[in-house]
Amino acid sequence: MTETHATIPPGAPVFPPGRYGRRREPGRRRPLLTVLLVVVSVAALTAVSVRLYRQYGDPTYDAQVITYTDITDNQVVVDFRVNLPEGGSAVCLLRARDNAGAEVAREEVPVTAAEGQRQVTVRHRLTTTARPFIGEVVRCRPPA
Repeated sequence: MTETHATIPPGAPVFPPGRYGRRREPGRRRPLLTVLLVVVSVAALTAVSVRLYRQYGDPTYDAQVITYTDITDNQVVVDFRVNLPEGGSAVCLLRARDNAGAEVAREEVPVTAAEGQRQVTVRHRLTTTARPFIGEVVRCRPPA
């Protein structure tokens, strides 16, 4: 009686040469490609971060709403504080919205700090086209 070995012995499988393409050697990586991709990704994220900070994150012209009061059918009074460069000025965009969130007033307000002063508190009355629900400062920027 002859014996046929139908099972593959333990170890690496043997493939017919040229049938399945070139096999990669175990443990061989492409470290240069990986490092290059990481460097390009970090550079791109840094560029996006710097651009967004310049567009939205300038703390020099930071504004905070203190309160909004005297709400009637055609006005709201907004009290807000602005951080400016010492003795500088800014233009702040104020708006009022109604209960549904629709904008009912929008106005640009110039703000100027006294010499040696970095914070300015301003009270401004917005005239609205309908009854406002909230008054807010959208942003402040350097004057043009």
